[in-house]
Amino acid sequence: MGSPRDYKNTIVPNWCPGCGDFGIQNAIAAVCAAKGWPNEDIVLISGIGCSSRIGGYQYGAHTTHGRALPFAQGIKCANKDIHMIVCSGDGDSYAIGLGHALHAMKRNMDITYIVFDNQVYGLTKGQTSPMSSKGFVTKTTPDGNPLTPLDAPSMALAAGATFVAQAYAIDMKNMVDVITKAVDHKGFSYVNIFTPCVTFNQFNTVEWYNGHLKKLADIRENYDPHDKAAAFDLLSKTDSLVLGVIYEEEGAFSFGEIVPSADVRLADHVEKP
Repeated sequence: MGSPRDYKNTIVPNWCPGCGDFGIQNAIAAVCAAKGWPNEDIVLISGIGCSSRIGGYQYGAHTTHGRALPFAQGIKCANKDIHMIVCSGDGDSYAIGLGHALHAMKRNMDITYIVFDNQVYGLTKGQTSPMSSKGFVTKTTPDGNPLTPLDAPSMALAAGATFVAQAYAIDMKNMVDVITKAVDHKGFSYVNIFTPCVTFNQFNTVEWYNGHLKKLADIRENYDPHDKAAAFDLLSKTDSLVLGVIYEEEGAFSFGEIVPSADVRLADHVEKP
């Protein structure tokens, strides 16, 4: 097993002191080290935003706003054996990139999609994001956000994601456990990670998260993550503020396995009427 340091390059991250993104980067590196994966077998793709700077701090590619998943799917189609990790923020993922996210979930390609959810646009200095709490005051909502936040995990379930989980950037043990299970899953793994923005989000602070987030094991005894109806019920009754593996479907069809090539014809996998 290598060292987590082996999975970071020499560029020092310029995230704000206290930003939860440091913890997520450390968790991803720890998982890669525990797996013993060579760097050349891993591709980390990111979009645009504070979170997406991780594509420049580990060995990967920093791509375009909302388009990390199209890049990742193309790379994965051409390199089926690589370990693909995509990192994106809540603005990058759930606003301009939402259409790509939904269809990537539906295709169920073997990709681990990690969303750094700080409930605000941080890179552009503090605007309301699709995940911002109702009443949240920002430069774009000086009288308070009139909208309720997007229920992203329920959306992922409805879109067909075969692995849905959430973690908390301050809880390293839980985060490493969730990301490990995500990369082990064969298919599209979606992980939403709550991460405090200490500069531009003074509403969803560490204290707020500590008081609102609940570990799944603490609130549902004998929970079965293979039961989709139970997953929807869990999210509904917790306002989606729950940590752990919410849903996993094993053995599901993956589009990535039938990408046309010299040896594989897509038509051979289409069910005839």
